[in-house]
Amino acid sequence: MAHNNPSPTKILGVLIGGSGLIGGTLAHYFKTKTPDTVELRAPSSKKLSIRDAGDIRDYLKRVKPDFVINTAIANIGSDSHLALEVNYLGVLNLARAAAALKIPYIHISSASTLPNGENLREADHLPITPKLSNYAKSKLMAEETLKHMYQTAGLDYTCIRLAVVYGEHDHKVQGFHRLFFSIADESMPVLFTKKKVLHSYSNANKFPYFVHHVLMNREEFSGQTYHFVDKDPVELANLILTIRSYLELKTPREIYVPYSVATFGKRTLEILLKILSRVGLKAGLPAELMFLESFYKTQTLSTEKLRISSFVDPMPEETIYTKLPELVIYYLTRWTHQNLISTYNEVIPHPNCMANDFEQSPQELLDMIHSDSTSPFRDLSDL
Repeated sequence: MAHNNPSPTKILGVLIGGSGLIGGTLAHYFKTKTPDTVELRAPSSKKLSIRDAGDIRDYLKRVKPDFVINTAIANIGSDSHLALEVNYLGVLNLARAAAALKIPYIHISSASTLPNGENLREADHLPITPKLSNYAKSKLMAEETLKHMYQTAGLDYTCIRLAVVYGEHDHKVQGFHRLFFSIADESMPVLFTKKKVLHSYSNANKFPYFVHHVLMNREEFSGQTYHFVDKDPVELANLILTIRSYLELKTPREIYVPYSVATFGKRTLEILLKILSRVGLKAGLPAELMFLESFYKTQTLSTEKLRISSFVDPMPEETIYTKLPELVIYYLTRWTHQNLISTYNEVIPHPNCMANDFEQSPQELLDMIHSDSTSPFRDLSDL
């Protein structure tokens, strides 16, 4: 790995997509765990737009990083133009810049590039066809181009595929967290799946440890694709019912809706929403419904390659089930504060009395602040 940073003991990296769950978790890890050895910069889209090749070239030329990590993605429901620019052309231009600078490029991909099935290996992938969703098509094309550039342009890259990601601090209600939200909001009356449908899950908290290890061991991981998922797959129905149990709710009831009925309902809602849009009422179905078929079909990723690598799981006992209590508290508190759900207003107390005063006695709180807490900070005044 090149060392362009002035300090011989510290390397400099650039993270694209730092505002998402995975990007934010990476940024927090390197800021708190490796401040003396790794500096990670996460430029906003105003400083570096992944859709602009000129931005990429100018920023990386100026910063001269030792590595690049790309976690940026277009929303899964994006049109073909945005998916192409962000998920494919953006990846291509980052890879071209990394190859020119002769630095490692860590690319985060998705299980959407894989077919359904059990114990899928890293060499498995879907065929590239027009029928693929824009999201899956662009992610798959990016994987193929990175492999081609490794073989022809000397690109030092590692591709890491994630499955269903779970973790705290996801600012968007999407993926697993949309499933969780639907249960908490009591908007899932029955189970839109069938028994024994299994999926792999990826722990966001563990992920930065793997990325750090990959960066420090380029000889082993260069030019490779890895599945980063928990060792054991999870039955979707069991997970939903477990979340229901934690929330002490009566729904969803353990009634399994057949796939044919689910798709008919989806099509009916799509027609209804189109009719409503003609009279000025705009609404849309969650983008995740494009993956409705996967709710009824198993997709599990092999962990053998990860298991025999030099990486050691820092939290081997942590799974989606062991994390559920923390996730329940975190997201219920967050969604309640954002007025997204009202079910739990009475059972989640505010952490301090000032928040209660804000709710119940705003004028008294304002008077108290004015009388006692508006003087300039003394330590800053001394400066």
